[in-house]
Amino acid sequence: MSPPTPLLPALRALPLAGKFSLAALAVATAALSGRLWPQWRVNPDLSHGFFMPLLFLLLLHESRSGTPRYLKPGAPAGFGLAALLGGALLALSAAGLYAAAVDWSHALVNVMLTLSFTFFCLAAIAVFSRDSVRLLPFNWPAVVAAGLWLLTTAIPPGTYTRLTLTLQLWISEGVLRTLHLLGIAAIRHGNIIDLANTTVGVEEACSGVRSLISCVFAGVFFSATLVRRPWARALILLLAAPLALGMNFLRSLTLTLLANQKIDIAGTWHDATGFAVLGLTAVILGALAVLLERGGGSPASPVSSAPLSRCGNVAQWSLTGSLALAAGLVVFFVLNTRPSDRTAVPVPNLIALLPEAPAGWRMKSTDLFEFRGTLRTEHLAQAYYQRAGPDGPPTEIVIYVAYWRAGQAPVSLVAAHTPDACWPGAGWTPQPNRQPRAVLATTERALPEAEHRVFVAATQPQHVWFWHIHDGQPIAYRDPYSAVELLRIAWKFGFRRDGDQLFARLSSNRPWPEIQNEPVIRDFFARVRPLGL
Repeated sequence: MSPPTPLLPALRALPLAGKFSLAALAVATAALSGRLWPQWRVNPDLSHGFFMPLLFLLLLHESRSGTPRYLKPGAPAGFGLAALLGGALLALSAAGLYAAAVDWSHALVNVMLTLSFTFFCLAAIAVFSRDSVRLLPFNWPAVVAAGLWLLTTAIPPGTYTRLTLTLQLWISEGVLRTLHLLGIAAIRHGNIIDLANTTVGVEEACSGVRSLISCVFAGVFFSATLVRRPWARALILLLAAPLALGMNFLRSLTLTLLANQKIDIAGTWHDATGFAVLGLTAVILGALAVLLERGGGSPASPVSSAPLSRCGNVAQWSLTGSLALAAGLVVFFVLNTRPSDRTAVPVPNLIALLPEAPAGWRMKSTDLFEFRGTLRTEHLAQAYYQRAGPDGPPTEIVIYVAYWRAGQAPVSLVAAHTPDACWPGAGWTPQPNRQPRAVLATTERALPEAEHRVFVAATQPQHVWFWHIHDGQPIAYRDPYSAVELLRIAWKFGFRRDGDQLFARLSSNRPWPEIQNEPVIRDFFARVRPLGL
């Protein structure tokens, strides 16, 4: 393979606009890495992100020795560049609106920032791969260098919950069917498998999301570095996800069989098999890529430089102007995100929010000590109320509240631990619900709009209503993908940051009309009203 043109002479030949754009993108790369670094450090699903800055540079270098494909000047190239720059600015604006509506720490803000950065990188590749510039070619490694960043940021809570729940139920059902084929007696409740000697739960961490993201990440990277033929790259990409899911299924089945043999699978076995799955899937993909590339691929032509035309100069100034506008947008949203007025409010007494049992009711408090680490707060309280029925099952009401001081936890963490994400892991099966949001009322007042879910465990139904209060105001999840809705929220509540948070959940085996006038309900909502609910 012929060596490419030396990089430094090609960089020196760029005009001022091109050099400014490269410097701005370098700063943006460092800034995005710094912003995502805490996620990479605390979220095992994203631990591969630590390698992303290095892989980004490696892929850009690989592109210079890859297929020398350059873009010709003309309307298609111009429209493509305009679309990429427009998409980058729109994604950045959406990130600012999300930050104004639900705090800078929300996962959707990071997703939009990463998407904006990806668009800007693709736009830069389109500019510097023009036939009149030829700093680097427009080929698959270059595109992967930009797009791979999208796999290093956390999935938004709602999407993550739906994905993990689907995988949990799929794996638990598959393991159950396999156990029956092996002659092992077992029954399933949601993602809980009851064996003769023990019970095994396919928890969120065992759903396969981690291996799925990591395997797809590795597959995309290998497709850009280890193979050159298009059909081989497509095969690697198509096999990555099924391989990850299949290996995680084998891991879950292995752990279940070990548990059936009365072997403690917590700790060493659980972690060892998890790391083994991640490592083995990467090795299989890498080995397959090497085998597919053996004897294939043709040497790439050297990357040569060409005189800079007027069109190439205009494209570079367009990129420079868009990056400057993006910097202005970031400064605008940061400077206009006002500090919360509630940073110094005292921590409420959550126990005092829970009413005493009225006449005819029994009350039992629940110790939630084991959840403090996961939820990153010590301020948790829950009470269980029960009243015997005259000729039927008793009426049950459970009230749960959790509180976070300003800056104690990101909004996305609180939003990620809703009943949608946590209850299926305890054996509750979600039921179809035509009204996922409900406007409730007591005899005294109408309540803020609540999220409404219905679950079933062992034929026992449970209605669940919950609220997420940030900075003293309910977060409206009416349409989290609508920029117009987020702008309305930002306009109504103002730009804000680091507000305190309250999560309140009410559940009962009775529908709302049957419990809304109960003294427990009225008393609780009277006590919690000063906190924004």
